[in-house]
Parts: sequence; structure tokens; C-alpha cells
Amino acid sequence: MLDLLLTNKEGLVGDVKLKGSLGYSDHEMVEFKILRAARRVHSKLTTLDFRRADFGLLRDLLGRIPWDKALEGRGAQDSWLVFKGHLLQAQERCIPRKRKSGKTTKRPPWMNKELLGKLKQKKEAYRWWKQGQVAWEEYRENVRAARDQIRKAKALIELNLARDVKGNKKSFYRIIES
Repeated sequence: MLDLLLTNKEGLVGDVKLKGSLGYSDHEMVEFKILRAARRVHSKLTTLDFRRADFGLLRDLLGRIPWDKALEGRGAQDSWLVFKGHLLQAQERCIPRKRKSGKTTKRPPWMNKELLGKLKQKKEAYRWWKQGQVAWEEYRENVRAARDQIRKAKALIELNLARDVKGNKKSFYRIIES
């Protein structure tokens, strides 16, 4: 008998059924469906943007609070909660938030706009092939072209790096470190 099924989102799993045991095991198999509508929710994760923060205002806001009166007669836990509340209020006013996005991540040094376009074409060709709109040979041609272009870009970066290592050590160590 199934006691509990845990998911990280409500409505993510449906049609849960217990099947028989696998072989001679005393454990039961569980069959379920992952619902598409619940999967397609995009995360809107935000973080604090300290580059645009106004630390002078933060210092001023926290300096205006009469801490002796605010913390008078409180224990360590209560004092911490009062301080934390004031700090979070000041943080909301002084430190803006920014959306975290995977698109702003650092790209490898060999990745340029032309290669990004080629990779996008490859992904589209794959999607079209899965839908039956493009033949397998055409999809494979896109894959081979993208792979060849990536190999050439990597080789060119390595060649330039090896040629300019004496004159431009910073770029060499930056790429090695990454």
C-alpha cells in the first residue's frame, strides 16, 4: 500500500497506481504520470544586486534606530529577531533585486555570435526532425556543420593563445583558470 508520494510542486504528479512487485522483491512498483502543465512553470528567482546598492542609505537607516530602547529587556533570541527585522526592512529599501537568468552566464572564450546561431539552427533542426518536418539526413548535416564549426573555433582560440602567450600572459592565464 502506498503511504506517501512527495513532489516539489503541487499537481505535478497524477494517475498514481500501484503495480505488482518486481521479481521476488517485497517492494511494490509505482506507476505515475508527470503532468505537463505543472512542469512548464518558469522560475522567477531573484537575488540582491549589490552593485546598485545604496550602502550610505543603509548605514543611515540602521543608524537612526535607537538600539538601546529597541533591545532593552530582551533575550538573545528576541534581540536577534528585532535586529533581523530592522535589517531586512532596510535591505528592501536600499538593495535592489535582479532576476537571475541563465542567459547572462559566461560563455566559453571560443563561443561567438556565429556559433550561437549555428547551435540555435541545430536545436531547431532537432525539434523539426522530432515533429517529422525535416529528414534525418538534413538534421545530421546541421549537427555535423555545428560540430565542425565548434572544433575550428576551439582550434583557432588555442592557436592564438599559443602564439600570443609571451606577449599576452593575462589572456592565457584567464583561459587556463576558466
